[in-house]
Amino acid sequence: MKHLLALAFVPLAWGLAACTQAPPAAWPGYAEGEFVYLAASQSGTLQTLAVRAGDAVVADAPLFQLDARNESDARDEAAARLAAARAQADDATKGRRSEEIAVTQAQLAQARTQAALAASELARQQSLVGQGFIAPARLDDLRAAADQARARVAEAEAALRVAQLPARSDTRVAAGALAQAAQATLAQTEWRVEQKRQRAPSAAVVSDTFYRVGEWVPAGRPVLALLPKGATKARFFVAETELASVAVGRRVLLQCEGCPQPVTARVEHVAVQPEYMPPVLYARGQRSRLVFAVEARPEPAAAVALRPGQPLDVRPAPEGAP
Repeated sequence: MKHLLALAFVPLAWGLAACTQAPPAAWPGYAEGEFVYLAASQSGTLQTLAVRAGDAVVADAPLFQLDARNESDARDEAAARLAAARAQADDATKGRRSEEIAVTQAQLAQARTQAALAASELARQQSLVGQGFIAPARLDDLRAAADQARARVAEAEAALRVAQLPARSDTRVAAGALAQAAQATLAQTEWRVEQKRQRAPSAAVVSDTFYRVGEWVPAGRPVLALLPKGATKARFFVAETELASVAVGRRVLLQCEGCPQPVTARVEHVAVQPEYMPPVLYARGQRSRLVFAVEARPEPAAAVALRPGQPLDVRPAPEGAP
């Protein structure tokens, strides 16, 4: 009878032990890199690749260049068209050339001289009419000649004013619009040329390259991947009963093999839906356990100690920890 009672209490004891188990010493996780994939918006043959996997690059360092002969030719053509359009627009704001104006001025001077001679001759002949030396009809001819000479002077003066005027306002507006259109076309072609040359957006490490020099690169296909400095975060998994320890804004400690000391990080995201523990992080008693993914980001200076894919043990930071 005593043996039966003892056996009856065994399941109960196991159940109590399971309920009073302490939470795991650390949450399993891994370091995750936020890679930047550099691609060109234009397709072309890979002409130069200035870096290799593992290289550290500074901001604005050249990375790769695609063949841009067609784009360069189009840019040169657009630049020539812009120069022509600007010249036409400038010409529309000016009058005739100085040589042409000089010709018109000489014609005006000649007309004025002829008008003065005609007026002088008319005055002289008028005095002779009263004395009966010439017929009145002759005087009428001289008056007509003087009027004609004055008309030629007015014509030459008007021609000079026209020669000094710029083109009509509509013509000037049209020429300016053509120059602006040529400027926009040049900007587009220059952008296409620049797209064939990619530079590092920030200080980073080259994680991998995907093409070799001489290969055809389709538009938008990444040529290499960069891991910017400090762009590494922790991704770990927590049971629902432990979520209070990893609220957004809380600090956690990241421990990895080979790290001289734990890295402090701040929780910035907690998943709203649970998931099964990733197979790579299976541990005894956790294979069917639903967990919540949590992301924590260390300071950029401390993040360099982490390597993407590196297993991590994550613990809550002590209260008051910096």
